[in-house]
Amino acid sequence: MSTQRSGSQPTAEIGVIGGSGFYSFLDDIEEVRVNTPYGPPSDTIAVGELAGRRVAFVPRHGRDHRFPPHRIPYRANLWALRSLGVRQVLAPSAVGSLTPDHGPGTLAVPDQLADRTSGREQTYYDHGAAVHVSFSDPYCPAGRRIAVTSARASGWDPVDRGTLVVIEGPRFSTRAESRWFADQGWTLIGMTGHPEAVLARELALCYTPLCLVTDLDAGIEEGEGVTMDEVLRVFGENIGRLRTLVADVVTALPTDRSCPCPNVLDDITLPLELP
Repeated sequence: MSTQRSGSQPTAEIGVIGGSGFYSFLDDIEEVRVNTPYGPPSDTIAVGELAGRRVAFVPRHGRDHRFPPHRIPYRANLWALRSLGVRQVLAPSAVGSLTPDHGPGTLAVPDQLADRTSGREQTYYDHGAAVHVSFSDPYCPAGRRIAVTSARASGWDPVDRGTLVVIEGPRFSTRAESRWFADQGWTLIGMTGHPEAVLARELALCYTPLCLVTDLDAGIEEGEGVTMDEVLRVFGENIGRLRTLVADVVTALPTDRSCPCPNVLDDITLPLELP
């Protein structure tokens, strides 16, 4: 049973940004409309209970998948989560692999990111003052450690490091592009991990990627290349397992953050007030 309201808003401590298959993992859901200075988020935000934790879920592409990767309102999504009290974010997503060592069905928790997008709004600090936020290690170390430990405990042996290159989309890569990415030593490829991660950092949020490999990218093996049908099929086959992992990580996340993420804005004068 869910209700929808836009006045008094419930609070949450953990946020999940993912696909529509994650709705069913929350109990006692309230659907909340959140207004932000950057417009509305992708959809109403579902706030509910999971193992005694308050969790807010936002469907990254909208529940009807109306937003392609380059049109997702990333700034609104992260701002809305923080305004509801969220300070730790889990980001499950489908990715391609740039190495045959990580075949379809692999879970990867990368530790680095390479941005190959263009034209996306990727900062909150584009007016009023120059704000330079550290991004050398783009993901929360505590969240990554818990994700890897939780996956191993469930019998899903994860790839515990690697570089996710984020491309503009919505098209898939050419073989030449795919081979070039692999030649850089990058191991995963996706379309939505940036600017999500940097926006989370600019809001002093913990951000942890949970990457499900659905395909080998075009330049890694011969054949017809990546197709949407293949991506959806492999993701559908693993959604239950990924949803269980998200629940396990939510349960294990600390209530008090001791990682560097909360302090990333210390000694920086911000040109705006954070929610």
